[in-house]
Amino acid sequence: MGKLRHYLFFHINLLFFSLFIPLFTIASVIFMIKLATYTAVITLTLGEMGKLYLFVLPELLFYTLPIAFVIAGALALYRLSNDNEMVVVFSLGVSPMFLVRVLALPALLLSIVLWVDFVVVTPYIKNVSKNFLAHKQAQAKFNLSASEFGHHFGDWMLFINKTDSVNRSYGDIVLFNKDLKEEVLLVAHSANLLNAKGHLQLQLNQGEGYSYTDAVFKRMMYDHLTINNVVKEDRIFFTNTLEYWTTSPTEQEYRTHLFTTNTLLSLLPLLSLFLIVGLGVVHARHQKRWIYLWLFLSIIFFYSGSIIIQKWFGLHTIWVMALIWLVGTYFGIYKKLVGHRF
Repeated sequence: MGKLRHYLFFHINLLFFSLFIPLFTIASVIFMIKLATYTAVITLTLGEMGKLYLFVLPELLFYTLPIAFVIAGALALYRLSNDNEMVVVFSLGVSPMFLVRVLALPALLLSIVLWVDFVVVTPYIKNVSKNFLAHKQAQAKFNLSASEFGHHFGDWMLFINKTDSVNRSYGDIVLFNKDLKEEVLLVAHSANLLNAKGHLQLQLNQGEGYSYTDAVFKRMMYDHLTINNVVKEDRIFFTNTLEYWTTSPTEQEYRTHLFTTNTLLSLLPLLSLFLIVGLGVVHARHQKRWIYLWLFLSIIFFYSGSIIIQKWFGLHTIWVMALIWLVGTYFGIYKKLVGHRF
C-alpha cells in the first residue's frame, strides 16, 4: 500500500504544480496591473513594487492553492482511470475509500495552512501594506515640481519656476495666502524642502514679503524664512488577530462575511474528497465524463452557495454548507458513480 500511495502522490503532484503555476501566474499578473495604477498617484521603486507583491503573496496563495488541489486530484485520478490503472488497482481488492484516505492527510494539512493564512497572516500583512501605501501617498504630497498650475502647501498656494529634484531645491518661488483679514504674498530667490517624519518645512532664502488689507500695506525683507506644513498619514494600528476579527463595529458585518466565506474556502480541499474521487475514478470503456465542466460547476456552486446562504445562517453557514457539501458529494457523486461500481 505504501508504494501505491507514493505512486498516486507522484501523479497528483505532477498535475498540481502544472495547474498551480499558471493559476498563480495569472493572479500575479492581475495584481501587477492593479499595482500599475498606484504609480499614477505615487512614485514606486522596483524594490518597493517587490515589497508590495510580497504583501499580497499570502492572499494569492490562499485563492489558488485549494482550487489547484481539487482540480489536480480529480484530473490525476481521471488520467489513471483512462489508462486502466484504476481498474487494476481495484481488481487487487483496493477499495475506492483507500483513495479518499490517501488524499485526506494532504487535504487536512492544506486546509489548516489556508485557515491560518487568512485568519492570522493576511490581516497583519494587509495592515502593513495599507500603512506602507499611506506613507508613500504622504510622501507623494512632498513631490513638488515646476508647474504653471501651482501646488497646495498647507494654506498656501505655491508656484515654482525652477526645480532641482535631486537636491530638493527650488528657484523663483512665489507663495500666496488669502485669509479672512489680509492677503499675504511671499517671493523668494530659492527654497529647500525639508521632511522630518511627516513634518514638512519649506525654507525660503533671500526674498520679500507683502501683506495688505483694504487699509494697510506692509513690506518686509528676509534672508531666511521657514513655513511649516504637517501631512497626516492615515495609519492603521494592528494589535492582535482576535481584535481584528471581533472589535470593529463599523466593519463587523464585512469581517463576519469574510471569515465565513474564507473558512469554507480553506476547508474546500478537505470537504471535496468525495467529489475528487467521484469525478476522477471512471471505467474507461463504460463511462465518459465531462470532468472539466463538472469541476468548474462544482467550484462555482460551492463558492456561490457559501455566499448566498449567509443571508439566513450567518456564521452557522460554515457547518451548514460543510454538511450539505459532504452529504451531497458522497451520495450524489461518490456513491452513485463510484461506490456501486467498484
